[in-house]
Amino acid sequence: MKQHIFLSSPHMSEEGYEQRYMKEAFDTNWIGLLGKNVTEFEKEIAAKTGAKQAVALSAGTAAIHMALKAAGVTQGDLVFCQSLTFSATANPIVYEKAVPVFIDSDRETWNMDPVALERAFEKYEKIGKKPKAVIVVHLYGICAHIKEIAETCRKHQVPLIEDAAESLGTTYLGQHTGTFGDYGIISFNGNKIITSSGGGMLLVNTEDAEEKAAKVYRWATQAREPVLWYQHTEIGYNYRMSNILAGIGRGQLKVLDKRVEKRRYIFEYYRRHLSDLPGIQFMPALKESRSNCWLTAIQLEANGRVQPLDLIKALEADDVESRPVWKPMHLQPIFAECDFISTIEELHVTESEMGADNSISGQLFAHGVCMPSDSNMTDEDLDRVCNVVRKLWE
Repeated sequence: MKQHIFLSSPHMSEEGYEQRYMKEAFDTNWIGLLGKNVTEFEKEIAAKTGAKQAVALSAGTAAIHMALKAAGVTQGDLVFCQSLTFSATANPIVYEKAVPVFIDSDRETWNMDPVALERAFEKYEKIGKKPKAVIVVHLYGICAHIKEIAETCRKHQVPLIEDAAESLGTTYLGQHTGTFGDYGIISFNGNKIITSSGGGMLLVNTEDAEEKAAKVYRWATQAREPVLWYQHTEIGYNYRMSNILAGIGRGQLKVLDKRVEKRRYIFEYYRRHLSDLPGIQFMPALKESRSNCWLTAIQLEANGRVQPLDLIKALEADDVESRPVWKPMHLQPIFAECDFISTIEELHVTESEMGADNSISGQLFAHGVCMPSDSNMTDEDLDRVCNVVRKLWE
């Protein structure tokens, strides 16, 4: 039987770093929400990325939620959010009963279009409103036009939150994603480039970073007041990372650079072996950036002989996992009533069975496939995937 090839599975260090840190936690009986692994993991992530402060949390989603609270987002506030992303980016906006406004992508980065973002500011300023925060995503490890987006947010004096859940290790002009905005989000979910089996990290880059991080610590531990008895003046959350998971994360962080190199190798392997096929385009990258290539994503020509579902089904038949590109938030039924600022002037639904429209993000979804990019893959695995793809063109 052929071995299953995963889209992206956990990859523990060959040196066993994770077990060493976990054993120390067990040996000292620090297995809860506090302990050396947690505090050291925060310091190590901050040192690796260059963030002023880092707070270890239970998930990347929790980190987005805490970033929104730290930015002062409350009920009825507007939040401009990239449309082409996973729902975890947008859901915390609703947790705070705020109102998402979704922003289209550009083809150069697949991420938030700076022109559409400026258009959104202009639209709402005309009616006397502006967002309380902006959330940009570095999709699949691809760096957004982060310099332009950060400048736009500074001009309008609006906090910028970078969803860098998928882009740990990606840099722009040598600076890590997640550190250009006021807040950055990292995910350590099981499918990410490194994992703690679950968990996330909030990066805080504001001038009062230490104060903001202290607030997040407090909110994330049920907002308990610093008195002997249990007293609460705010709503809190059970969002802290455990000492065990932080130990796994510390071990994984030691091999981050190796994992980035392997994912970049996988991207280049696909590009070398498949780019001659008509109708295939590979995910882009800004010249000044270095992507972690967390997932290798491709676009298939709209009227080409092979369409995304054809490719996904062919790979599935060979026990190979792949996925469509994220379905944009403005096309999700739960967000159907939300405003969408498109790069395209006249929107209409296309003939795609997946319910796409002709926006840039809609077309990236309609014609995109995420290829298996597991850092556990061998060259034989990559050959097997490429052979399945090539047969569809024969």
